[in-house]
Amino acid sequence: MKDYNIGYVAGVFDLFHIGHLNLIRKSKEKCEYLIVGVLTDELVVHFKGKKPYIPFEERLEIIGALKYVDKAVGVTMDNIDKMAAWELYKFDCLFSGDDYVNNESWIIDKKRLNQVGADIHFFPYTKSTSSTQIKEAMGRK
Repeated sequence: MKDYNIGYVAGVFDLFHIGHLNLIRKSKEKCEYLIVGVLTDELVVHFKGKKPYIPFEERLEIIGALKYVDKAVGVTMDNIDKMAAWELYKFDCLFSGDDYVNNESWIIDKKRLNQVGADIHFFPYTKSTSSTQIKEAMGRK
């Protein structure tokens, strides 16, 4: 029996690499049903100031094709907030890399999610490969 029934993890998942796979695989190991949110191009531009290399529809299809993913969904301004995502998907646990473990907004979100019976679980960040490293190697940050 796994720790959680429904799990949720969200990200850009541009230039899909081993760190993304590790996060999704480890998330699925902890839950029966995994929902993966993929940020739309517009949302990525809003937060990062640049469009992703791979268009949203292709990133969503890539994520949806993974054997660890039970459902791939789009993340927009309407459901980027973790509580809004919980309202939509009623997940038992939100998964993330531990690069956010001490982030003030994530600490607040953890308290809010705990109030509705959900948890946040952080996995060790894969240091060997990141989207930033790939983009730097390609000459773009």
